[in-house]
Amino acid sequence: MVLIVDSGATKSDWIALDDNGKQLFVTQTLGLSPEVLTKEVIEDRLANNFELSKNKEKVRQLYFYGAGCGTDRMKIFLKSIFKDFFPNAKAEVREDTYAAIYATTKIGKQGIVCILGTGSNCSYYDGHQLIQKVTSLGYILMDDGSGNFFGRKLIRDYYFHKMPQDLGIKFAKEFDLDADVIKDHLYKQPNPNTYLATFARFIIENKEHPYCKGVIEKGLQQFVNNYIMQYELATKVPVSFVGSIAHFLRDELKACMERNDLILGVIRRRPIEGLVEFHQGTI
Repeated sequence: MVLIVDSGATKSDWIALDDNGKQLFVTQTLGLSPEVLTKEVIEDRLANNFELSKNKEKVRQLYFYGAGCGTDRMKIFLKSIFKDFFPNAKAEVREDTYAAIYATTKIGKQGIVCILGTGSNCSYYDGHQLIQKVTSLGYILMDDGSGNFFGRKLIRDYYFHKMPQDLGIKFAKEFDLDADVIKDHLYKQPNPNTYLATFARFIIENKEHPYCKGVIEKGLQQFVNNYIMQYELATKVPVSFVGSIAHFLRDELKACMERNDLILGVIRRRPIEGLVEFHQGTI
């Protein structure tokens, strides 16, 4: 059995294939980001999934693409957990950018591939190798244009009284904005980046409001300026996107690309389908 995993900060999509590339089952766990979760939390999330627990000894190959897996330290950390949980499997751990590349760009073709989901990232693919100009420092300092970026912006504007009154009233009705609740999630609960990203739903649902339009436009432009424009060939090759923010703000993203003379490639909400196609071709 072969397991293919696309793991973001919020959730992880798992697809199992047999030795002929035929799909056996699809399942989902919460995100397994090694940068923000302990070994015990990750082990619990694996153990609490029925399909994974039932089939763990049948897995011979695991391809894991995850947020926060860009360093050797994080790869080694996850591999040690997978070795214990899937005793007969050989595990390969790569950062989620590779999942985005394999899901949007054909081998041998050049392109820029971006992630706009709970977090954000951007890489250049020369057809064979991934090149990154920006080293991520995590959700507190980076992640422009992401779900947690927009969530942080909404909360800040609400508390700094910069959100229009009509929208602020609506915002307060939909979320618990008590200061103690927010601080508890940010400083005491796991996955603060995922918590922040839950607020992004509000800006998507109200994207026609002038305030939300402005926040979205500025956030996407900031991502373009700080990430995409790092590459000399930015205006010469297709720029593709994966992630829920890219999916739900597709029209706004397209307009932003046009303003910056960028070539829009593929937009996928989830890269897992493209990943499966890629690995089926290698089995």
